[in-house]
Amino acid sequence: MSHGHPHVHGAHEPSATAGTGGAGHWSGEQQGACGLHHAEHERAHQHGAHGAGASLRRLGISLVLTAAFMVAEAVGGWLSGSLALVSDAGHMLTDAGALGLALVAAWLSTRPADDKRTFGYRRAEVLGAQLNVGALVVLSVWIAWEAVQRLRDPGPPIRLELMAFVAGIGLAANLAILWFLHGEHSLNARSAFLHVLSDTISSVAILAGAVVMGIRPDLRWIDPVLSLAIALLILWGAVRLILEITDILMESVPAHLDAGAIGSQMECCPGVVAVHDLHIWTISSGMLSLSAHLVVEPGSVGRNDEILTAVKRDLRRRYGIDHTTLQIESAEYAHVDDVHRH
Repeated sequence: MSHGHPHVHGAHEPSATAGTGGAGHWSGEQQGACGLHHAEHERAHQHGAHGAGASLRRLGISLVLTAAFMVAEAVGGWLSGSLALVSDAGHMLTDAGALGLALVAAWLSTRPADDKRTFGYRRAEVLGAQLNVGALVVLSVWIAWEAVQRLRDPGPPIRLELMAFVAGIGLAANLAILWFLHGEHSLNARSAFLHVLSDTISSVAILAGAVVMGIRPDLRWIDPVLSLAIALLILWGAVRLILEITDILMESVPAHLDAGAIGSQMECCPGVVAVHDLHIWTISSGMLSLSAHLVVEPGSVGRNDEILTAVKRDLRRRYGIDHTTLQIESAEYAHVDDVHRH
């Protein structure tokens, strides 16, 4: 987010000149702060690496369980003649796809940034989510088409005992997968969680449908109607995902944040008289970025480090924004070389 101004410093770099005798001259207090910052960064890095490893394991176990029970539901649906079970197996296929994409994205996000990709591969999860959306839409259309055909022509009788048994196994598998995924927060992992949650609801509905059809064999239309409901669940998940992807790619302010309120809060910092060119956007799930220009009082120009530390700490504690780029300028700065203004 460059507007033609040299940045005072980036998200994690202490200034060597603000409030000191000149470039390259560090006081003992600054050196101590730098050492403390380095130690905190190392601890955060180690914690992040441990968290990433645990996340990969949870996603991997969830993927194996989903793939295994997807095959079981597909075979059970084919043998029993239940379109609802086959539809649910298709739903689990999208779950497996979402988990696979989340697993790949989680692995890619651990790769370090380089000179070309300065944010690393964090946006890989957004690319994966786009593929997932396409699969969800295609699957929902296919299930709806098959359900309409079944309503017109019910076909051979359904083996309800097998249908109920397989649906019960699928329900147990979905509950286990939800337990594994409940601690994940990435875009693709949350997408997979929603898929599995809707699949759990589908399993309950199929199980209930099998019981009802066992009592009333003439109500065979329940099976294709359940399939239509599953198709709508899949489509609903796709729409939610499309909206979230669009917000990220358009670099919208995250839905839970208010840019105006954040700007006002930044202006409450002692020495800051105004904030402009404020931008807040999402790099990937859990990684928010902010850039802004801070206009300071003439008497506060020498307090750059103190102001930056106070503003960054407040942004981190209040709003969870860790990656910040702030430019400090005086009220007299003319902005003569600005490309554009906001």
